[in-house]
Amino acid sequence: MMKHRPIELLTTDEMARADALTTQSGTAGATLMEAAGAAVAGCVRQAWLPRPVLVLCGPGNNGGDGFVVARLLKDAGWPVTLALLGEKDKLTGDAALMADHWHGGIEPLSDAEPEKAAVIVDALFGAGLSRSIEGDVAALVERVNKAEAPVIAIDVPSGIDGTTGQALGTAIRAKTTVTFFRLKPGHMLYPGTDHCGEVILADIGIHASVLEAIKPSAFVNGPELWRADFPWPADNSHKYSRGHAVVMSGGRYTGGAARLAAMGAARAGAGAVTMLSPQEAMDINAGHLEEVMLTEAADGETISQFIAERKVKAGLIGPGAGRGAQTRDRVAALLFSEAGAVLDADALTSFEDNPETLFQALREKDVITPHAGEFARLFGDLLDGQSKLAAARIAADMAGCVVILKGSDTVVAAPDGRAAINANATPFLATAGSGDVLAGIVTGLMAQGMAGFEAACAGVWLHAEAAAGFGPGLIASDIHRHLPRVLATLKAP
Repeated sequence: MMKHRPIELLTTDEMARADALTTQSGTAGATLMEAAGAAVAGCVRQAWLPRPVLVLCGPGNNGGDGFVVARLLKDAGWPVTLALLGEKDKLTGDAALMADHWHGGIEPLSDAEPEKAAVIVDALFGAGLSRSIEGDVAALVERVNKAEAPVIAIDVPSGIDGTTGQALGTAIRAKTTVTFFRLKPGHMLYPGTDHCGEVILADIGIHASVLEAIKPSAFVNGPELWRADFPWPADNSHKYSRGHAVVMSGGRYTGGAARLAAMGAARAGAGAVTMLSPQEAMDINAGHLEEVMLTEAADGETISQFIAERKVKAGLIGPGAGRGAQTRDRVAALLFSEAGAVLDADALTSFEDNPETLFQALREKDVITPHAGEFARLFGDLLDGQSKLAAARIAADMAGCVVILKGSDTVVAAPDGRAAINANATPFLATAGSGDVLAGIVTGLMAQGMAGFEAACAGVWLHAEAAAGFGPGLIASDIHRHLPRVLATLKAP
């Protein structure tokens, strides 16, 4: 893989196509299966000394991988018990071939005793499962999850949908998951990521050139995805060449959220940040702001005039703005200007009774940043019954702008179908005001000329990285204060 190549995510269908393209080019499926089993057996041997291993095999290719693991561990002197769902003579293709290479005993799955194992290898279903786990198999999964032995899952833990991350009935909880070629969305989306444990990506001989035919549009969010577009200042930069951002304040007693956002924009590199404030909040905002300029502007007409005259590149409204007609008026002023827009919190909820009005005004370059509750107010039950990734993509298409669907597995989606899933979040971000700082960081990046999708992805990653670097005791203002350390690391060669 190239050093700075974006890291693609493949759905289960796309991964099946990668396998097919590889076999069509002359690599036997059995060769891929042998390499997959060898990768898993190698992980087991690296983690533990020989001890009793229970390998649970299903009737498909995941089970074929399990037969390889069992054979290689047995050949290395490990005591191996293999339990199979179904009959050996019903296996087909490469799975049948690998079963023929296994010369140990085969127990029925119903006789498996996970309580007696020291290590369990889950080769039941992997990504190939298409229906819920039920009945006796579900009962066995629950016994595996209650056993003390660590579980190594092949591809994805059985019961987890590799594309959506959703649990199909019940699902294995693994200590480690070994997957191949590229990660799947289900490795990164909850609850799947919680079931996977540590995810190890193994090379089994599939060449990256197959991606040219597959053309994946989902990625792991990280610097590889947006580093080339990051707006580092030139040697001859001045504050206005680095972009002017505005953040719109709420009233006298709700301005703290906007002030946090303004500092996020400034720390992200915007050359100038101005707080547009109603008259009643001017004094309290002035008492808290030093690096951020302050101008009285509360109505849409005044805001429009300021943005045009000062050549503002990006604006943010929502944090602490208040819900209602005044906020809708200020949103309209921003959306009908030349500046890129970031809408958060109250700027979104103010349109919950008529989201179509907002969608008609949003542009491809704009970004909205809802958490799940705000998302439901605009998009209804879109999150019900499908993956967070799919919901964010549909929402981006409906709204006609970039969507940051926030959470521990934040998804960024663009109207053109591109999407990224974030993986560096910390639970310490669950604190009041952290989302306001995120919105400000994205605004600051857009003010410097970064496109909406790239700014959203970079902002999400930087925000999480700064919070993780600070750690326990985090409050929202710590995020923008820690951001320079993350930026310095990002810029280092």
